[in-house]
Amino acid sequence: MEEPSMQRSTVSTIVVMVCTFLSRLFGFVRIAVVGAIFGASGEADVLNAVFTIPNNLRKLMAEGALSSAFIPVLSKTIVQNPKDTRKIVANILTFQGLVLIPLLILSVVFAYPIVKLLLDFPEMDRILLAERLFRWMIHYLLLVSISAVLMGILNAHHRFLVPAVTPILFSLFVISSVLLLWKQLGVFSMVVGVLGGGIAQVLFQLPQFFAHGYTLKPDFQFDNPPFRQILKQWAPVVLTASIYTVNEQIAIRFATALEDGSTSAMSNALVFWQLPFGIFSASITTVLFPRMSRQAGSSDFLGVRRTVEYGFQYLIILLIPSALILTLLGKEVIAVAMQRRNFTSFHTLLTYRVLVGFNVGLLSVGAFNFFQRFFYSLDDYKTPLLTALFVCGLDVVLSLILKETALRVSGLAYANSIAFTLGLIAMYVKTDRKIGPLNLKGILFTLGKVVVACIPVTVLCLGAKARMGELWQEGSSLRGLGFLLLTGLGAGGLLWGMYMLLGIDLFRFGKGKGERAP
Repeated sequence: MEEPSMQRSTVSTIVVMVCTFLSRLFGFVRIAVVGAIFGASGEADVLNAVFTIPNNLRKLMAEGALSSAFIPVLSKTIVQNPKDTRKIVANILTFQGLVLIPLLILSVVFAYPIVKLLLDFPEMDRILLAERLFRWMIHYLLLVSISAVLMGILNAHHRFLVPAVTPILFSLFVISSVLLLWKQLGVFSMVVGVLGGGIAQVLFQLPQFFAHGYTLKPDFQFDNPPFRQILKQWAPVVLTASIYTVNEQIAIRFATALEDGSTSAMSNALVFWQLPFGIFSASITTVLFPRMSRQAGSSDFLGVRRTVEYGFQYLIILLIPSALILTLLGKEVIAVAMQRRNFTSFHTLLTYRVLVGFNVGLLSVGAFNFFQRFFYSLDDYKTPLLTALFVCGLDVVLSLILKETALRVSGLAYANSIAFTLGLIAMYVKTDRKIGPLNLKGILFTLGKVVVACIPVTVLCLGAKARMGELWQEGSSLRGLGFLLLTGLGAGGLLWGMYMLLGIDLFRFGKGKGERAP
């Protein structure tokens, strides 16, 4: 299979970004519906806390650990021995079933002690509700894990559109089930949506999966070398992902022990934070990870270095202004999206404070995730593991300190941002040593351009906010929506104009002599 050019990778990245934007938009509608009907405390806290359990665990068997282990092997096999890919895929899906089905059975049987271990609600009625929800929601883990493997397989074949559209189905199912069934089922209406959405994600990808010659027929013969290599790589990756999963679950446990609404504030803030993260960071990593794996497989280390430079600079160009605009207009965004019925101005302000804490580390988390995939593409799993131990240990220590200050739940977000920023610095230094010096001068030059471009954007947003006053306190209103649309489009257009003026063309970024990132 011919390696796509850097310009084609840019086009693929933009396609994934557009689809991800639509997915995140429906995600906003989803949390707005859930927030309006169930509020942001009480049962909503329980609902959000329970959903984070399978959502975090999927990183072990879905797009996190297993995908990181098998995409490099599958990408190289597609180039070197295309006929072997069918057996590898059959082994992966069979292995997933053997691991996850017994895990789900044990989770149902021991639901109460698991919930007591992972959550810290002081009220017994909330613990019992969490136990009942957990018995159902945990099955989402199997569905999303299969879906993520299908995504990884299609991405390895440079098929990005269908996998990028798939998450939209999940939000549509949750929105529909909550709106139609909440009066009859209460919070369990979301269970119907979560499981229905998980099934839809799998079914939607199967036609293209079959079109590439793959099947769902189990294959229990795990003795082939490529699959053994995947398992060998999966072990350290799953250990690394486990550290992050435990760390995130500890943060949720900390939040459940704080004031009412803290857990929902964290969950809701992450949804808004994940809009730019998913659109930009995840999209860039999704497109460039298979590319780096192929380059490493053909010993093109100069190409790997150029791809790393390109990806890091692209992240700087997109994530820094995203974090800035989301911070400047955060209260207005949250209020328009969620502040209605049971979701009050208090919940908006609490969610915003947490969001600001996460925004501080938006670039750090995005770039850290990208560099982690770079090391996986080189079959280096020790570096990400050791760095994960450092980042997560520091995060827990900082969380214990900051949650007891006036920051409270937002202190958990600041702790996360600080830890990942220091982790990114460590990753960059190790990358420099691994493949030779990166183009630091070019990276800093790009950073300087971005900072300059953000100055007029900041002035515009602050001026618009000063003119409109505390508009966010009105909640979801046409006036607030109009303000956001006008200000957001103005800020985006101004940023684009500044980028063009400074020589940053997003559609041509990465194209040039030798396809070096500028």
